[in-house]
Amino acid sequence: MTSHDVIARVRRVLKTKRVGHTGTLDPFATGVLVLLVGTATRLAQFLDKDAKEYVATVKLGFETDTGDVTGEPKGEVRTDVIVVSEEIVAALQSFLGESMQLPPMYSAKKIDGRKLYEFARKGVEIQRQPVPINIYEIALLEMKGQDLFVMRVSCSAGTYIRVLAEDIGKIFGTGAHLTELRRTAAGQFDLRRSYTLDSLDHQSVSLIPVESVVSHLPEFRLNKDRIEKTKNGLSTRSQSKFKNGEFVRMTETSGNVIAVGVFDEDQMSIKPKIVLV
Repeated sequence: MTSHDVIARVRRVLKTKRVGHTGTLDPFATGVLVLLVGTATRLAQFLDKDAKEYVATVKLGFETDTGDVTGEPKGEVRTDVIVVSEEIVAALQSFLGESMQLPPMYSAKKIDGRKLYEFARKGVEIQRQPVPINIYEIALLEMKGQDLFVMRVSCSAGTYIRVLAEDIGKIFGTGAHLTELRRTAAGQFDLRRSYTLDSLDHQSVSLIPVESVVSHLPEFRLNKDRIEKTKNGLSTRSQSKFKNGEFVRMTETSGNVIAVGVFDEDQMSIKPKIVLV
């Protein structure tokens, strides 16, 4: 099931076309997919850079053309691989911090307006440029065999765990691919606050207030006489010490977010860019 399939199902359940996501999941993966509904779809830019956390099962012995268990083996398939937990831990720790990673061909990353997997399915290899990533935490959770282990990874958005698995395989000279992948968290959202697709058909859905999406932005409390003007896109003067060009959540007295604005230091004002009500 693709991320688009999930959106289509949620649209039917909530009876609205205005549903979007903040970062795709691989079709074979499970876990957290953050969806935005209604006017909240306009806030995707504040969530798509959030850190992600995954639990992944890695199989040593060979790579596949997709980087995961759904693909075909590339080259020799080795069944004689034996590694111990101490070796895995040392290998994982070498990936901590910032590095450059080459996006895989089987990915939704776009080049010249087309997704890479569209080329990959036709057997076409496209030249890609490495992108910066950051591995914040990485740990061995379980050894499931002499060539199979489970790891937890906390990383920057845009990190491909399939590529990470392949790079681990290169350390051992054995090749590697993912057999399972589960996103356990995306920013402030985790599995504990998530619905399964099946549950959507059988229980009422409680949406998370839009305020939580922009709660990390500095707040500017509007006077009553500025609320309607803000809704109409008019700027409001501010003596607050915001940074020039900084996003600011513009709220009413109760704390409800009216708009997300941008602070203009020259004008000492906040211009609403995304009106939410």
